[in-house]
Amino acid sequence: MRAAGVALGVALVCAATPAVAASLVVGSKNFEENRLLAEIAAQLVEAKLGVAVARRFNLAGTQVCFEALRHGAIDLYPEYTGTGLMSILGESAQPSRADTLRRVRQVFLERWDLWWLAPLGFENAYALGVPRELAQRHGLRTISDLVPLAPRLVAAFGYEFVERPDGLPGLAQRYGLHFGEVRTLQQTLKYDAIAARRVDCIDVYTTDGRLRVLDLAVLEDDRGAFPPYEAALLVRGEALRRLPGLAATLGLLAGAFDEATMQRLNLRLQQEREPVERVAREAVQELGWAASRSPGPAPAPRAGLWSYLWIERAELLHRTAEHLALALAALALGALVAVPLAMWLLGHPRLAEPWIRLVGVTQTIPSIALLAFMVPWLGVGTRPALVALWIYSVFPMLRNTYTGLTAVPSDVLEAGLAMGMTPAQLLRHVRLPLAVPVILAGVRTSAVLLVGTATLAAFIGAGGLGVPIVSGLQMADPARILSGALPAALLALVVDRALAFAEARLRPRGV
Repeated sequence: MRAAGVALGVALVCAATPAVAASLVVGSKNFEENRLLAEIAAQLVEAKLGVAVARRFNLAGTQVCFEALRHGAIDLYPEYTGTGLMSILGESAQPSRADTLRRVRQVFLERWDLWWLAPLGFENAYALGVPRELAQRHGLRTISDLVPLAPRLVAAFGYEFVERPDGLPGLAQRYGLHFGEVRTLQQTLKYDAIAARRVDCIDVYTTDGRLRVLDLAVLEDDRGAFPPYEAALLVRGEALRRLPGLAATLGLLAGAFDEATMQRLNLRLQQEREPVERVAREAVQELGWAASRSPGPAPAPRAGLWSYLWIERAELLHRTAEHLALALAALALGALVAVPLAMWLLGHPRLAEPWIRLVGVTQTIPSIALLAFMVPWLGVGTRPALVALWIYSVFPMLRNTYTGLTAVPSDVLEAGLAMGMTPAQLLRHVRLPLAVPVILAGVRTSAVLLVGTATLAAFIGAGGLGVPIVSGLQMADPARILSGALPAALLALVVDRALAFAEARLRPRGV
């Protein structure tokens, strides 16, 4: 128990202590352009204001970023006016860029004290792309031209696009557009699929650098289903008041980028796989300002797995420590709930199965949904991830602990009672020692599940080995994906082995 207490204390300290005592927290969504704009803003603030900036990048989509901003977990992130209007406010498309910007500025300020700064100079709109050969063969120029052909086609769309009112549902309503088959894929995989002609249509961003290298025809939105999507920084009013020079500093980015520039910068991230820090630094320098960060390592986009693991060994060790601290903290907190609850249910057998089944319902909630659900209350980062993982950890330990305590042979208990032992003494000296193997089997099961589930914590900015997995998925880079997946699998084996050793030491002789 002393070792468990020490482990809990260390894990909680590691998990709860932020890496940077930041004056400003910058967030981003989980795609290349958004990370790049967030990094540009962060470097500019560091250089001009000299304040510490923490980065919470790769957050899982619009709603997670918005809720994190609204509740103060981050101070700013790059957003798009059409997304703010339709996806966040749920309103209909406005006829012009000016009307869209005016509307989101008014409502966001009145409701949440959130400020849309001056647009960055370009629009990154949704569009539909098809292979040019297909467009030429069927005379496809607009989305309306695609409607009669769509039932015979296979489409691949992003996860947000198939749900958002300004995505596939809006196209179905405005155009009556319905495909024969729709697959949901991550952004990079969509481009790989259409390049290999495994799908016939994908959603694209108009500033995507891959449009420069893939032979795609971008169809005109002839009925105006997509609103304007001007890029701008969305900032908390509290942050603007806390840092008086912040608005003026970020205002230097107003109108700084056009669509062609963003395509060029995005191409460096997407195809050439340069580090986002390097691309952001050079972009800031091109604008005439000195950035704060070193350019980062030279890109090595095609490094093999073992070379990549060696090059990134320091970062991977740091991510592994984050991952282990998060999993151990959740496991220890789960044990503090599961074991006492099982002991209490031992004295209330009629309540046992209903309670255990109720706790078991938590296992049916998709882990990424539970993580996102925590964001409005706990923000982003370690705290919501720790709470979500703690909830997941309880059921295996509760079920096994109760089973182990109730499986003690009745003749053993009767012998103890005949010797004058009280129920509390029976629990401490008979039931618990005999149940140790079953209890620790539940702990081991929970530990392995937590190590695997903790990789998803990267989507809400909690770090860990999910970070290289998420970035690798976005870049379709197997070495990067495996650099997170393999250590996570090894960590699960190590944790399980350590708990097996503890089980052997704690198991009573003869059991």
